[in-house]
Order: sequence, then C-alpha cells, then structure tokens
Amino acid sequence: MTKTKRIGILTAGGDSPGLNAAIRGVGKTALGFYGMEIIGFRDGFRGLVTDRRLRLDRNVLAGILTVGGTILGTSRDKPHRMKIDGRSRDMTGVIVKNYAKYGLDALVCLGGGGTQKNALRLSEAGLNIISIPKTIDNDVAMTDSSIGFATALDIATETIDRLHSTAHSHHRIVVAEIMGHRAGWLALGAGIAGGADVILIPEIPYHVDKIVEAIRRRSRHGTNFSIVAVAEGAMGVEDARAFAAAENRKEKARNPHERNEAKLELAALDARHAGNTLRLAKTLEELTHLESRVTILGYVQRGGTPSPADRLLATRFGSACADLIHENVFGVMVASRGNGTEPVPLVKVAGKRKTVPPNHSWVETARRVGTCLGD
Repeated sequence: MTKTKRIGILTAGGDSPGLNAAIRGVGKTALGFYGMEIIGFRDGFRGLVTDRRLRLDRNVLAGILTVGGTILGTSRDKPHRMKIDGRSRDMTGVIVKNYAKYGLDALVCLGGGGTQKNALRLSEAGLNIISIPKTIDNDVAMTDSSIGFATALDIATETIDRLHSTAHSHHRIVVAEIMGHRAGWLALGAGIAGGADVILIPEIPYHVDKIVEAIRRRSRHGTNFSIVAVAEGAMGVEDARAFAAAENRKEKARNPHERNEAKLELAALDARHAGNTLRLAKTLEELTHLESRVTILGYVQRGGTPSPADRLLATRFGSACADLIHENVFGVMVASRGNGTEPVPLVKVAGKRKTVPPNHSWVETARRVGTCLGD
C-alpha cells in the first residue's frame, strides 16, 4: 500500500497579497488531486521549531483565495540565527528533527529573497524543500514575476493617479515614495503606468540638477506641477558611489575585522539615507520655487485583497508545487515562465537579486515618452 505523502507549508518574510491564494493552490491540488496531507506551520520557520501547526483541510482552505496577508502568519526568523530566550541560536538541527517527527515528505517555503536562502540551507541539511517566490518588489531572481507584485503595482499606480489632481490644482511638486529598497521595478512600473514626470530608482543614481531642469522645463511649457515617483532605495550619485565603495570593501575584506568595519560603514550609510525622500522634496522646492508635498505609500502597498493577476499567479504556483512534490522534484523554486512555470534549482536563486537592467524595455519606454530618470 502506497504511503500518503504529508506536506508542510509555511510563509516567511514580509506579508504579501496572494499568499493565501498560494496556500490554497498547494492545498487543494495536494488534497483533492493527489490525496496528500498538508500541515501549516505558524509564523514562518519559528512555527516549525516551536511546534505551532495546524492541519490544512478543505474547511480551512475554503474562502481564503481573496483574503490578504497569510492565515499562517509570518516572521523574518532565520533557521540558522533565531532568537530563542533572548539569544541567537542555530535551530537548523531542531527543524531537521521536527521534520522527521511530524513525518513530513516535503516542506514548502513561501517567501522572498531571504526565504530562498533559508530554503537552500534546509535543502542542504537533507530536507525535501520546494519554495514559491513572493515579494512586492519583484526582485526574486530567476522568475518572471513574484506573488504580490501585481497587486502592489495596482495600488501604487492608483495612488499616483489620485495625486495628479492635487498636484495640478495647487501647482505643486508631489513626491510619491514607493517601496523598493534595492530594486526599482515597482516605482518604475507604477511611474510609467501613472504618468509620473520623474521616476527615480536604485539602479539609476540621480543628479538633482537633472530633476530640477526637467521640472523647470515643464514650467516653461506652461505646466506648473510635477509628479515624482521615487523608490525608497533611490539615491543621488554621490551616495551611490559611497555605498558601492563600502560594498566593494566588504567583498574584498581579508579578515573578519575588515568585513565588520565595512558592515558598520554600510549600516551608517543606510541610517543616513533614511528620510532621503523628504530631503529631496525640500531641495526641489528650494530650487524650483514650487511648493512640494510628500506621500509615502508604505505598507498600504502590501495590504488588502490580491488582484486577479496575483490570485492567478499564486494558484498556478501552488498547483505546480504540488505537481513537483508528486514527481519527487525537490531543492527547487517554482518560477514563472511566460504563461507557465518551471522548477529552478535553489542554488541558482539564493543570494541573488533581480534588479532593473539599465537597458530594460521599461526604462527605454520611460525615456521615449519624456520621463526624467535623473541621469
């Protein structure tokens, strides 16, 4: 008699629209199509350590397709560096033991770049792991898209649409800060779709004088307002050089002391960068003599009902994940490829980031319609 496969599933990292749709996709395919069992672990990897779990049956999965967030809860805990009783401990061994204790045949990890690295570590520890990419930043490597990006793009675009009214009515510069610390997909996509006049992303360091000139040019043509879409990680040329130099020193460090010094320098640069959007708006106001206002979208981009595109992507991911488990394909991430999916080895994903190439078609499109990118 064939043993019924038992799957564990968890969501880790930041929350994202579409996580519940993915849980449902895995669960309904595993339960209904393959006759598997599925156990959900609460609050990411910590639930697997502390025995916080629930059985995911048809009743639990019912009605969650359109619900934002994750019914399992999430956390940013790392298996190899988890706070237990006030100190950081490597709990990888505990996770391996509990995986066997619960009789799991596979563990599904839904998350962003950090989760892909943690999934690889557990795979290398001998567990059957499959991951599913989610992040509103769309920066997980080796996949066309990630769960949450489409919804966040809709929200950010709608915000820019609404900001046009107040910018036009009051002859203002309105600066909209959009999420994207290391990758500018969200700001770039929303900026183009929302008709922003200036788009600033981390991949293209900006010159303030170029932005000022673009705004003044609009004024000379009789348009006394501008919309600036700025990714939270966008920075001026000088700051970008400082970050690049510190990153380079960290990579070339010959000993732990040098590496730690570089890390401290990067932390100081990060702290200095905080509030950059507010400073930029003030500078633009001083140089253009146009009133400026700042809107920081923040976590609203992660919230609410997932868009139809995200529900579709998440369901496809979840169903494909169950197929791979049935086929005993492990150590992979389910990646989006065109209208389909394909398994990509975690070793090709972990530690990598998908950033906007300078010659990407979206960048070229923005330039052709006259959008200033600050370079």
